[in-house]
Amino acid sequence: MNGGDDGESVASSAGPQPPLDWKFSQVFGERTAGEEVQEVDIISAIEFDKTGDHLATGDRGGRVVLFERTDMKEHGRNRRDLERTDYPGSRHPEFRYKTEFQSHEPEFDYLKSLEIEEKINKIRWCQTANSALFLLSTNDKTIKYWKVQEKKVKKISEMNVDPSKVAGNGSVANASVSPSPNHNLANGGFVDQSDNCLSKDASFPAPAISSLRLPVVTSNETSLVARCRRVYAHAHDYHINSISTNSDGETFISADDLRINLWNLEISNQSFNIVDVKPTNMEDLTEVITSAEFHPTHCNTLAYSSSKGSIRLIDLRQSALCDLHSKIFEEQEAPGSRSFFTEIIASISDIKFARDGRHILSRDYMTLKLWDVNMDSGPVATFQVHEYLRPKLCDLYENDSIFDKFECCLSGNGQRLATGSYSNLFRVFGCDAGSTEATTLEASKNPMRRQVQTPSRTSRGLSSITRAVRRGSESPGVDANGNSFDFTTKLLHLAWHPTENSIACAAANSLYMYYA
Repeated sequence: MNGGDDGESVASSAGPQPPLDWKFSQVFGERTAGEEVQEVDIISAIEFDKTGDHLATGDRGGRVVLFERTDMKEHGRNRRDLERTDYPGSRHPEFRYKTEFQSHEPEFDYLKSLEIEEKINKIRWCQTANSALFLLSTNDKTIKYWKVQEKKVKKISEMNVDPSKVAGNGSVANASVSPSPNHNLANGGFVDQSDNCLSKDASFPAPAISSLRLPVVTSNETSLVARCRRVYAHAHDYHINSISTNSDGETFISADDLRINLWNLEISNQSFNIVDVKPTNMEDLTEVITSAEFHPTHCNTLAYSSSKGSIRLIDLRQSALCDLHSKIFEEQEAPGSRSFFTEIIASISDIKFARDGRHILSRDYMTLKLWDVNMDSGPVATFQVHEYLRPKLCDLYENDSIFDKFECCLSGNGQRLATGSYSNLFRVFGCDAGSTEATTLEASKNPMRRQVQTPSRTSRGLSSITRAVRRGSESPGVDANGNSFDFTTKLLHLAWHPTENSIACAAANSLYMYYA
């Protein structure tokens, strides 16, 4: 696979890389054995910023939690050293809790008699400015633009009264000057000077003040303050499934089931509808938008996926309303392979551009597919995520698990990709030409204990027979290695560090981090 316009290569030309040896790094919010997870604490979004120095998570309770990297400061490393592939030692990224804030609250739409839950659907980082962090967060209906900045805490010090010279009872307040009850303040605010300012029967001496010092305001301590800069509301009739920031640093898109809107970050009261797939008669509706993403470097290009398994590339320069795509990527159905579940499992739950913009990664229920934007005849590679579940599709349909929306991610150099599965497992694949890397990891402190050693890559050149269904284990509820799988524990959300082999993933309310 060749790189994009800038000559950067998605996959190394020196042949396939050896599989990575993944190690546990950190966990935040680890559960004790038997501890019940609160619904509001379950993580629903994860995102690294462009530098990889900050990580944000959102949960079903509407909170956004920020983490910052600490190992660069502690070990005196600079970013250029960290991005070198020959950097000595294990580049072990370490993060710490930075701050958290309540992004969304539960609301009620009185016109539609609809409850709007506070769950964070997506988080996207925006460009930083003046050491402040900016990010977008969204629930089903409302997008918010947040600024997180360190503010200095102001304290008053160097008071005029020296505590050591105050009388034995230590009362500083008694040294203050106060008018006696006989003072007439009502008459224009003038004080009667005939009375003594201090009470005559005071039993303690006033402190001796040799010189008058004005109080000084100091600000040694700092605290992080999150402030909502903009609220982008009332623009979506259906649930928002995606937001994506543009490379121009000024605009972003938001997508729901039927429409994609274009916003300017500085203007919250209007947006432009750029894609509208809503039919005149809703009975004619055959597909919905499932995910949308801007190109990483071309500000005029974006892609969106559909429930029918297709990805459409659109160019904002062609027309104001981009209902006509410039390219469509879809895989042709193999003859005789159609079943009741074909359309359901073909629905794409997430798409991501590679860093150079040349490739698009998509995740449907059973597979990961890698697409070349210059080749719309089919995916360049297909990776089987949990093929052993295919005989269980009936059970998955009955318990609604077949509608779970798994996310996917690519490494910064484009050589590997990752996605989640059930039983808190996630899989890492190598996408170099000829690579057979397919590692199964568990979101726990011992990530390598559940290895699935089945071939998981289907390349473009293979016949349709090789692409055909690989049956799972004969035993019900058991994967290809004999491990039981659990549909209730699912790893939906994960993110790959932009410059290093480091993955953050969410297992219920716990955030696990791994490095290789």
